[in-house]
Amino acid sequence: MKLLKSTLVLSALATSTFAAEKQQPNIIIFLIDDMGVMDTSVPFLIDSDGNAEIHPLNQWYRTPNMERLAEQGVRFSSFYAQSVSSPSRTSIMTGQNSTRHHTTNWIYSESNNRNDFGPEQWNWEGLTKKDVTLPRLLQEVGYKTIHIGKAHFGPMGKEGEDPTNVGFDVNIGGSSIGHPSSYYGEDGYGHLNGKKARAVPHLEKYHGSDTFLTDALTIEANREISEAVKEGKPFFLNFAHYALHSPFMPDKRFMANYANSDKGDKAEMYASLVEGMDKSLGDLMNHLEDEGVAENTIIVFLGDNGGDAPLGAEKGYTSSAPLRGKKGTEFEGGVRIPFIVGWAANNSANKLQKSVKITPNSIQPQLGTIMDIFPTLVDMAGAEIPTDYIIDGDNIKKQLSGKYDKRRSGRVLMHFPHDHRGSYFTTLIDGDWKIIYYYNPENPTEPKYCLYNLSEDRAEANNLVSTCPDKLVELMSIMVEELKDQDSLYPIDKDGNSLTPVIPVI
Repeated sequence: MKLLKSTLVLSALATSTFAAEKQQPNIIIFLIDDMGVMDTSVPFLIDSDGNAEIHPLNQWYRTPNMERLAEQGVRFSSFYAQSVSSPSRTSIMTGQNSTRHHTTNWIYSESNNRNDFGPEQWNWEGLTKKDVTLPRLLQEVGYKTIHIGKAHFGPMGKEGEDPTNVGFDVNIGGSSIGHPSSYYGEDGYGHLNGKKARAVPHLEKYHGSDTFLTDALTIEANREISEAVKEGKPFFLNFAHYALHSPFMPDKRFMANYANSDKGDKAEMYASLVEGMDKSLGDLMNHLEDEGVAENTIIVFLGDNGGDAPLGAEKGYTSSAPLRGKKGTEFEGGVRIPFIVGWAANNSANKLQKSVKITPNSIQPQLGTIMDIFPTLVDMAGAEIPTDYIIDGDNIKKQLSGKYDKRRSGRVLMHFPHDHRGSYFTTLIDGDWKIIYYYNPENPTEPKYCLYNLSEDRAEANNLVSTCPDKLVELMSIMVEELKDQDSLYPIDKDGNSLTPVIPVI
């Protein structure tokens, strides 16, 4: 056994050295479902001097392994996703805004859920075999591409239902579903008890056991990492947890840490899901070290949209406090997400770490978006984006090194032409300013506007439409042009007419 262990370690070290010589890091996207920027003990919000602010929710959640990764890497204080799942996941895979790839709503497994006034031609079928995707580009330069967990790239019966159709060599746990029927192995994750249409696939070996879903996926992820190391290939792992999505079923390993709180049973269950996710991160990082590849592995940690903690109203100030709103809404709590990038183990002498510099234990105040992941990872992997392919993200390698990138825009466009918690809206952030435009399909001549200065009012409590009309017109003009440039689809009225934004006359 000692000889076998030594042989495995030497093999891992040889693979690690080979990857470093090729300047190809292993890449892990560690994606958490419905995790908001405040669902962690790691403080992401900063004060006017750039220092981290600790808020009550940071003291409620227990995420020591997120703290560990943050100490080894850089976290962004303002990082934006789409407000719901499938648009964000498609943006990670394509580098395009939802306005351009047209998957503007969450995908319902069984049918088109465009809603009453949603655009008729929105891309409810999701990703296809023909699409340019991140895993497909990495495959072309020698990566083994692995998907573990939630996919939600396409509905049942369509190509995007199976991640192997969009560039992954391996798929474990990914299908059309957006949430699990059950987190419990005793239930077969929905195959034995619960709604079988929402059962998590490919985990039969755990059926009937007491293995929590988060843990089962982690075991599978670590096994696939070991296989890739044995094969001598750099790997790309898209590790997409079903947690923290409802149903809020308690991870019994951690419930005692939240007992008898003043937040209620559901909030305690949610917190246990958070801590279970965090343990998964720690188990993954430990496994990378055991395999001898931690120094050559980059971890990109993020949520897919704003949080959904069972605390307070959907558009209130509880679940994301001091920010406003939950997932699906137009407010900062619905679209701001945790984002950390770090090496799994730091070594300043490592060749790869010299080429991709990540400033440890740092906070990047310049904003980023979920579309940035695609071009950044393609660059890190030594792959190439087709010359005729349009992306909407920026390469954030400079920002990862702790520098300010003057080349990138301070604008973020988010477009949701459907009916959900926030309905038929487009938002535009431009520097310190944010505008929200509300389409009104039932009364098209009466759209609504909100205008906020986020540097002075990050809670979005003071609508400045009446006091700053010139700024309103300026931002609406920019929004209209951005929507045109990104080939947006719009809500329709009861007669089927497309509702384009109206710039107010002052």
